[in-house]
Amino acid sequence: MKWSFKLTRLWGIDVYIHYTFLLLLGFVGLQSGLARGNWSAALGGMAFFLSLFLCVLLHEYGHAMAARRYGIGTHDITLLPIGGVARLERMPEDPAHELVIAIAGPLVNVVIAAGLALGMMLSGTAWGSLRDLEGVSYFQRLIVINLSLVAFNLLPAFPMDGGRVLRAVLAMSLDPLRATRIAANIGRMMAVLFVAMAFYTGSPILGLIAVFVWMGAGAEAAATEARSFIGDARVFRAMLTQFQILSPTDPLSRAAQLIISGSQTDFPVVASDGRVVGVLSRSALFAGLTREGESAPVERVMETNFLTLDADQSLEAALPLLSESPAPLAAVASQGRIVGILTIENASEFIALQRARRSRMPQEPMSPPVIVAVPPQLPR
Repeated sequence: MKWSFKLTRLWGIDVYIHYTFLLLLGFVGLQSGLARGNWSAALGGMAFFLSLFLCVLLHEYGHAMAARRYGIGTHDITLLPIGGVARLERMPEDPAHELVIAIAGPLVNVVIAAGLALGMMLSGTAWGSLRDLEGVSYFQRLIVINLSLVAFNLLPAFPMDGGRVLRAVLAMSLDPLRATRIAANIGRMMAVLFVAMAFYTGSPILGLIAVFVWMGAGAEAAATEARSFIGDARVFRAMLTQFQILSPTDPLSRAAQLIISGSQTDFPVVASDGRVVGVLSRSALFAGLTREGESAPVERVMETNFLTLDADQSLEAALPLLSESPAPLAAVASQGRIVGILTIENASEFIALQRARRSRMPQEPMSPPVIVAVPPQLPR
């Protein structure tokens, strides 16, 4: 995720923190210090804030570990000012599996709260009044916060856990796409309710949550719809098979001429032995022309961190990898040779065409066409 930095790697999953999280941490410390007038109060407020987000992190690991049980990996976990996000490699096809994965996070918070409560009882710690959380013990505050996280996350609104639980329950008797649309619409209604509560209470946090829920509901519905149109399609179904390539030793002037004479703006860079060694993007070309001049070789400005896909790879699994790649295109290979390129744009066109075909012939299954991809002529 952009504007994030890696904190650690735990149980095989990278953990990232969004930079705005640090700003919020500083704000909490400043607010606590100003409220009580000393540095110890500021440090105490920041410590409690970090403890809260440790609970959030464990919540996300609950999702990740449950997904791992069903053979689904987790790309990473990112801590945001409004919570955490565990990015799974894919969503489970079985609604029962999704139900378990969704409920696993809140169950972690229940276990944390129960453990803290047991520790307080065994140690004889007194329970304070919940009317003033500032006046109760550190552990009692954590118990209340964890139970609040459970109640909030189980609200039936995407992209929170309750929305996923609702979608999983509905998908047990309905088409998954219809179940997602119903859950997303309920999520949007919840977002409107949050906006009304934000105006009534004057809480900007509720307004921020409303925006998050509204956008998350729409994104989840769109992603599920796209997955339904992709189905089990392979990468070769969506890749471009007519494209231009560059050699590492080609001058930038050749790339500029190719942009002018055609519609392609990004190019795979292929060595004489057929290996893809880089990608020259439009932005890198312009920067190179300004900095190096048109006679500079492509290899001096090309992007060497790029994605290579197999032609028979699942398109659904390939798209998240493509969106995370720093290069604007992925080289598609078959038997070690480049046979196509895949971009977000032509993948979107493929999904749009599938949508049009599905609406025209909803009951007629589509047989995959036989595509013979002819590799482009390699540079001499």
